[in-house]
Amino acid sequence: MSRISDFYGITGSLPFVDVDINIDNLLYVDPHAVRLSKNPQPFAMDAVRSMDSFIDQVTGDILSSSVAANRHGEDLLQHFTEPWETRLGMAAEGFSGHGGAAAVGTMIADTFRTDARAVLEIGALKRLERLPLFVEGVDKDITSDITTRIIFHPLAAFTAQMVADFPQFTAGGHRVESFRRQFWNLSTREWDEIGVSLPVADGKPLLLVPVGWGRGSLLMSARRYYGKSVLGYVQDEEAYVGGDGKPIKSNKDELRARPSLKPRGRKTNIDVTVRADANGEDLPGEFTTYVDGKWTDVA
Repeated sequence: MSRISDFYGITGSLPFVDVDINIDNLLYVDPHAVRLSKNPQPFAMDAVRSMDSFIDQVTGDILSSSVAANRHGEDLLQHFTEPWETRLGMAAEGFSGHGGAAAVGTMIADTFRTDARAVLEIGALKRLERLPLFVEGVDKDITSDITTRIIFHPLAAFTAQMVADFPQFTAGGHRVESFRRQFWNLSTREWDEIGVSLPVADGKPLLLVPVGWGRGSLLMSARRYYGKSVLGYVQDEEAYVGGDGKPIKSNKDELRARPSLKPRGRKTNIDVTVRADANGEDLPGEFTTYVDGKWTDVA
C-alpha cells in the first residue's frame, strides 16, 4: 500500500483525501457532502454550480415534449467514463461493472421516462444527490462516478492548486503532465474537452479530491430515505389518538413487513413521495433538512 502522502513524502494535515495510489479505495465522492462542505473555495462553489446545471439540463430535456430534447438528455447521461484518476470507488461496482457508461445512461434516462417521471414532474429530482433515492441501480458507486465527471473541472483546478502548494508533487523525479479530459461546460451546458495538468503517480494521472468530499457511504442514500422519511410519513399518515389523548403510530418494523411498503427497490420511495406531495408534503426537502442537521464537516 502507498498513500499519496507516502508516495510524495508529504507530512502533516492534508487538504485532500489521502488515498492509496495503487488500488481502489472504498471511498466515494458524495455530491451532498460537496454541497454542504462549502470548502475549499472557489472549487466547492464551482462544483455545486456544475452539479445543479447538469441535473437541471437533463431533467428539463427528459420532461420536454420535444423528441430531440429527450434524445439530448439521454445523450448527456451517456458520457460518464470511469473516473479512475481519483482512485476512489470500486471499478467492479462503477460504470464498467454495469455495462459501461452508455448502458448506465440509458438506464437512468429510461427510469426518468417511466418509474421516476412522477418525481421529476413534482420537482423532487432537482438535485444530483437525489438520484440514488429514486433510480434503481444508482448507489454510492455510480453516484460517485457521475459526480466526479460532472465536477471534473473544479477537481482539476483544485489539483493544480495543490501542486502549487506542495512542491513535493514535482520534486525528486515526480512529474506533472498534460492530459485531455471531458468536463461539463457551464456556459454551453454540454460536455466538452479541456487540457488539464495532473500529477503522475505510479504511471497514471492523479486527480485530488478535497477532504470531506469523499465518504464511505452517501449522505442521501435510498435506504436512509426509506427508513426515515418514507416510513415516517406513513406513520404520521396513519396515526390516531389513543384513549389517553396521545398519538399512536405504527411500528416501523411492522410497516416494513407490509406488502405495499416492503423495501422493494425504489418503487416504494417513489410512490410514497408522490403521495406525500399530493398532500402538500415535500419529503425529499424534509429529508435534506434532516440530513443537513446530522452532518458534521470533517474538513
